[in-house]
Amino acid sequence: MRVQRPWGPSGQAISDVVFLLGFCVSLRIWAAVGEYDKPSLSAWPSPMVPLGQTVTLQCHFRSPLKRFRLFKTDGTSLPELHGNHFNTFTLGPVTREHAGSYTCSGFSRSLAVFSRRSDPLKIVVTGVFTKPSISAHPSPLMRAGENVTLRCHSPLLDKFILHQENSTGHFQRRGEMLTRGHAPADFIIGPMTLASAGTYRCYGSLRHSPYKWSAPSDPVDIVITGLSKKPSLSAQEGPVVRSGENVTLVCSSESTFDQFHLLRDGENLGSPLAGGRSPHGALQAEFPLGPGTPDHSGVYRCYGSFTHSPYSWSDSSDPLFLSVTGSTTSTCPSTMDPHTTEEAPLPLEHSSTWYIVLGLVIAFTSTSIILAALVCHWFSTQNHVAVMEGEPNEDRTVNSEDPAAEDVIYAHLNHGTLSKRLFTPAPLSPMHPFTEPIIYEELNVNQDHAEP
Repeated sequence: MRVQRPWGPSGQAISDVVFLLGFCVSLRIWAAVGEYDKPSLSAWPSPMVPLGQTVTLQCHFRSPLKRFRLFKTDGTSLPELHGNHFNTFTLGPVTREHAGSYTCSGFSRSLAVFSRRSDPLKIVVTGVFTKPSISAHPSPLMRAGENVTLRCHSPLLDKFILHQENSTGHFQRRGEMLTRGHAPADFIIGPMTLASAGTYRCYGSLRHSPYKWSAPSDPVDIVITGLSKKPSLSAQEGPVVRSGENVTLVCSSESTFDQFHLLRDGENLGSPLAGGRSPHGALQAEFPLGPGTPDHSGVYRCYGSFTHSPYSWSDSSDPLFLSVTGSTTSTCPSTMDPHTTEEAPLPLEHSSTWYIVLGLVIAFTSTSIILAALVCHWFSTQNHVAVMEGEPNEDRTVNSEDPAAEDVIYAHLNHGTLSKRLFTPAPLSPMHPFTEPIIYEELNVNQDHAEP
């Protein structure tokens, strides 16, 4: 026979204790999920997403939570964010509406509750506005310790963000600046070190739309120079070539550079070229410029560098003045080769000055010739008038005994007919006591001489 024993007061107390212990454990688990397993949110490949591209968002947990929710913190609701997601979520193709701040929270299946939300992640959509311009002042080639100013400008935007990409490919925000009246933003970089050298771009936005950016500006490379000895630069065909001839510039160095850079008038002409050994043992790189045109004329310099440090260059080579002659350009004789008969074009920076000087010389010469012709014409007219007023009639004969004609007799022979004009001479000076008549004769082509 089995005897059943009632719980009694002590049994009820045990049951209450077990319930309270379970509730406390649940609270501790919930607290652990909410407090200690706060998730983090990341974006791949980058939180800066070009317009029309996609981005993958991932919510990370320290505990094995497999599901999460995604929230947009600016209050707007996107249909694709509704529901629960498994670890990752692809956003896109992105539009302007996707720009904003996002958070996520993890879901605990055992407790059927969500954890605390992650810190916000800013998703920036680029390409919403046209790209700004960027320039380096005084130059993108700087020496260590100097400062360089990067100027970003756009006529439509009033906020600018500067980004740097270093030799390892890492992007870093170097600053942002608000401007007034759509003025440019000047970012001062320096004193220059190897860490501050790199490729820079700037973005623009409007201050009331911080997550909608423009397309990136064109890149500008900030390079430190002067950390090693300069190479030498020469032209295989000589510094003066005719238009149409192939032009090749050679940059060489005794140092162990593995790449060389060529610049014309301070502008980089493209990607560096790898160096190779010359027959004389020096490292060199040949830059073929193709058939020469007047546009190839200019001042060239080259630099050496190493592939593991692309933003650290050598000193500049001595300048090479390349002149490409052509019939379509203004030319002057070259002084670089005394044996050449070709003409070299005027330097581009002096051509306008030469044109002004040439125009002034031509204008002055033309004016002088015209004035001289007018003066000569005026004197000729006066002499002609004087002769016409004093010329006697053709049938007039001159008496050789006329006392008024004793001193000076003018004879005019025309077509074999002798006519004489008499002028009363002015009184002679005592310094010239000659009283003999002076005879001036004007002979025609068919007259040998005239009798006095």
